[in-house]
Amino acid sequence: MRYVVYATMAPMKHRSLPSVATIVAAALAAAFSFCAPPFARAQSDVDFVAAKAAFERGDLRRLDELVPALRGHVLERYVRYWQLKSRLDDASPEAVQAFLTSFPEGPLAERLRIEWLKALGRRGDWNRFALDYPPASGEDIELACLGVQYRLQRDGPAALSAARPLWFTGASTPDVCEPLFEVLIARGELTAADRRQRLRLATANGNTRLAHAIASTLPERERIAEREFAAVDRDPQRALAKGQFAWKTPSGRELALYALERAARKDAGDAHDAWVKWRQHLPEADRNYGNARIAFLAARQLHPAANQWFHAVSGVSLSPDQQLWRVRAALRATAWRDVKAAIEALPVDEQQEPVWRYWRARSLAALGDRDAAAGIYASLASGVHFYGLLAAEALGASPALATSTRDSGAPFDAALAAFGARPDVQRAVKLAQLDVRPDAIREWNFAIRGQDDDALLVAAEYARRAGLYDRAINTAERTTSRHDLTLRYLAPFREQFASAAQGQGIDEEILYGIARQESRFVSDIVSSAGAVGLMQLMPATARWVAKQLLVTDYSPSRIADVNLNTQFGAFYFKYWQERLGRLPALAAAAYNAGPSRAQAWRPTTGSLEGAIWVETIPFNETRDYVKRVLANTMLYTHALGRPYVPLTQRLGVVTPRGSDIVAATAAEP
Repeated sequence: MRYVVYATMAPMKHRSLPSVATIVAAALAAAFSFCAPPFARAQSDVDFVAAKAAFERGDLRRLDELVPALRGHVLERYVRYWQLKSRLDDASPEAVQAFLTSFPEGPLAERLRIEWLKALGRRGDWNRFALDYPPASGEDIELACLGVQYRLQRDGPAALSAARPLWFTGASTPDVCEPLFEVLIARGELTAADRRQRLRLATANGNTRLAHAIASTLPERERIAEREFAAVDRDPQRALAKGQFAWKTPSGRELALYALERAARKDAGDAHDAWVKWRQHLPEADRNYGNARIAFLAARQLHPAANQWFHAVSGVSLSPDQQLWRVRAALRATAWRDVKAAIEALPVDEQQEPVWRYWRARSLAALGDRDAAAGIYASLASGVHFYGLLAAEALGASPALATSTRDSGAPFDAALAAFGARPDVQRAVKLAQLDVRPDAIREWNFAIRGQDDDALLVAAEYARRAGLYDRAINTAERTTSRHDLTLRYLAPFREQFASAAQGQGIDEEILYGIARQESRFVSDIVSSAGAVGLMQLMPATARWVAKQLLVTDYSPSRIADVNLNTQFGAFYFKYWQERLGRLPALAAAAYNAGPSRAQAWRPTTGSLEGAIWVETIPFNETRDYVKRVLANTMLYTHALGRPYVPLTQRLGVVTPRGSDIVAATAAEP
């Protein structure tokens, strides 16, 4: 049965949903009727793939040869775009305008306008640059710097002020920004203090090359020599322990903080022991900066003293990351008063995020204010997410999932057919069919942007019927008040998932929860790291699983096969769940980040509530992954009619690090 959540909980009419497969098929047929006959269409698809390959290898002659065969093809604009992009630095304004006149809408037009502006800026053709600047779709830092250069030509030195905020980043900046920064330094508008601030940002970002480069721009008496950096880089902990820095000079103090950062990134505990011996040599501001950095890095390393070390931080503004890890360090220590204080010190907007509302409620409950906690739980409990589910359980309630059917009938059928007939939708579908996924996603997102909930649900259903499961889920997740959970939590390949779950003795809802997060049910997808299929198996892992399961006819060419992929993924997840306390959260972390990391993140002593363990996973990606997999699992429990197991029970209690993983790791890739 289809179930829909309404944020307003307003009553709905219950109507049955007729089959629309024939409508979609007819819409697709009509949509492509202007193209060549089927054989020619298939041949032009082959030509398109060949044109893409020619563009990617820089074979412009072959690309040009293929263009005539693709005239009138639904993806003709892509081939024309590749032709133009390959020659953009030398392209004429007329050629660019001709493309934009022929293909004025869509993501390619937006990209071309940005790329053309950059090409004009690099040429210094400010007259033409002025015609299209600023772009309607926003600008990255390279274009922002070119925009400042343009305004500098037009308005004079006053325009330079817009470049100053671009300086304060720990990342390297595009070459076109450097002349602006040099002028700002020469004019005294980027002071030595500003340069030291960026040196620290670069060091904190792990960008040591940039840190060295910034140090070379400091006034001569404040510069850090390359040999001094080299001595620290060879052995940061040794340099920190010796503490032989020129304390009375700015360069000596910056080098000391550089050594602290480099050493603490490897081992915050050892670094702290050395730090406390000589931090009194630093001015108060620098000392507090160092205290904040070492407490933050200790929290990221799950050091048991991190919460205590944050108490030494005063008189310094914490970065957004430091503020969040201040909360997590207190959580890891179960210091509820510190949890509450750290959350209340977050920016107001950040405090309103479900994660921090939930943990504030937990801290209030732990401190005895149960009524206030219950009010926060109640405000969260209607949310279909990890913290909404936890909040509902804290109230002793079930998640608020209203059961209903979506709108159907003639208006819905007409909307579905009209959506499928749109050229932008046809492009998205064709790109997906030809495995040009990034462009397919961009086209689809462009097609649905700005749509209301009803239109989004039509688009999501169309994607489902077309087999674009990832787009169906993504589109259904965009609704703001009307939420169709059947589209958000699709359950394709039911026979294969049920067989894999039964074969490996694992809950089917967990497998669906993993696959939804890993692949969005795109069965042949390959990640940038090389993971393949619904369960995103690495080739080495698949080979190892094949040996464990005695699959003698396994070959790498079979890894995307849905039957094999689900069976192997189920075995791999179950294998680590059995070896990591039989806790799905730890197994999910092992699945995403590797079993040795999941083991290392367990407490050194004592036990830890599962929800706290998840919230303090050091990797942002893995933390989010585990939360989503577990929330997915709960929703699939409902969707598949499986026995209900509370989320808190699935999270369980994480026990201290053990030796069980050592033997297992030796046998696992």
